[in-house]
Amino acid sequence: MNIQKSLVKSSIYWAFVLIFGLLFACSDAPQVKPEVLDIEIQTDVIRFDLEFDRALESEIPQLKAKYPQLFPQQYPDSFWVAKKRDTLLQALAKEVQQAYPDFTEQEEELNLLFKHLKYYFPDFTPPTVYTVLSEVDYKDPVLWAGDQMSIGLDNYLGAEHPFYEGIPLYIAANMKSQQIVADVANLASRAYVPPARNRSFLGQMLYHGKLLYLQTLLLPLESEATLMGYSEAQYQWATENEMDIWRYFVEREVLYDTNPKLLNQFINPAPFSKFYLEIDNESPGRIGRYMGLQMVKAFAENTDSSLAELLTTPADQLYQQSKYKPKK
Repeated sequence: MNIQKSLVKSSIYWAFVLIFGLLFACSDAPQVKPEVLDIEIQTDVIRFDLEFDRALESEIPQLKAKYPQLFPQQYPDSFWVAKKRDTLLQALAKEVQQAYPDFTEQEEELNLLFKHLKYYFPDFTPPTVYTVLSEVDYKDPVLWAGDQMSIGLDNYLGAEHPFYEGIPLYIAANMKSQQIVADVANLASRAYVPPARNRSFLGQMLYHGKLLYLQTLLLPLESEATLMGYSEAQYQWATENEMDIWRYFVEREVLYDTNPKLLNQFINPAPFSKFYLEIDNESPGRIGRYMGLQMVKAFAENTDSSLAELLTTPADQLYQQSKYKPKK
């Protein structure tokens, strides 16, 4: 990587962030708090995918010694040599290198995310980030354990990439570079939002609503649509139909229902939400998460609770104190 070129790009990125914040400081447009920008934090990103691809077969032992955490001990050197010789993986590596010849922009986005994490959670320490090939493991594109994080760049080549043929469209739609930092923020949020103790549908909605609310704080420049993995059209549909969705939940008395089928209908990833009505094909999946976010936002607006209190408030109490009223 050309260091001078990287420094120029970095300067441009932060100049944009600062100017953006100054221009819109007095408006409702998204902005980054000056005190967040002032936080000093070091983000280390290692392009392991490039190192592995460029290493000679004879250099595998040295690579294993350098990055033991990326080479499970149960696999011998011959396993990794076979990986290097795999023509499909070679083609995948080439596609990744063409899509990400430089990772500076994403590195800056991660750095800003980590600044926000440090701001809201002072004990946070940024992990070392490794870019890898995951053989299109789209179910776990980002892995985070302790002070180590890996990002499978082959999961972010663009929704219409030929390598994604056969992957459901509602999943492939988010396999793009813009989703990397959102996926990292989603994973980070799970470390700070206690698991839902309430097995009710309401409890599940509010758990995911808390996750999304925290992500809006960690990534203030990203739209709620991006954080939810929605297109703008899908998000608009949710907004325009919010009252009808709420009426459906209330009239069918599902808020306190513990039937796990409700998760597949309205919470888990799916091509659409399952009301079993004509609107199904128009609706985006995971609409319960959207509704949960609206309730959590209402709670934040109608109470003086701190972020820590918001994240730990029981579902029933949060719902009651939110005084949530759907948009007409």
